[in-house]
Amino acid sequence: MRIAISADDGNGLDSVVSPHFGRCPYFVLVDVEEREVKAVQVISNPYYGQHQPGQVPGFIHDQQADVMLTGGMGSRAIAFFQQFGIQAATGAAGTVRHTLEQYLGGGLREAAPCRTSVEHGHDDVPAEGEYEQDEAGRLREEAEMLQQQLAEVTDRLNKLAMD
Repeated sequence: MRIAISADDGNGLDSVVSPHFGRCPYFVLVDVEEREVKAVQVISNPYYGQHQPGQVPGFIHDQQADVMLTGGMGSRAIAFFQQFGIQAATGAAGTVRHTLEQYLGGGLREAAPCRTSVEHGHDDVPAEGEYEQDEAGRLREEAEMLQQQLAEVTDRLNKLAMD
């Protein structure tokens, strides 16, 4: 099985997961057999910063991915992945390694349109120049996701300490 994960940097399994699927600079492709990582490849997103609907899901399909994991994506991207037979899951945060562990453990399974897509009435197709203007918002969203992940880990640690 090949799993594609959106990333903000090119550090393989240690990359930070991008909160925005279509506007991430990299994808980490992970080949997994029976829950064991067999290969890791980092590829640049050729549509980073600007793309048309369907281009990025088509690119992921061309990479022979079976699964797409990301922080968020629009409803049109979700529909394209369904058409390609690729399972999409949103809500990923932290590192690619952590996201992969979550997915393999059953914690990431569903895709829902991201808040930004719903609030702004666009489905991950930024207006020309919008990506650069949205960098601060993108980082805020990533910080919120990491805070949520940290809270979940802290809760788990506290429960283990009580046992």
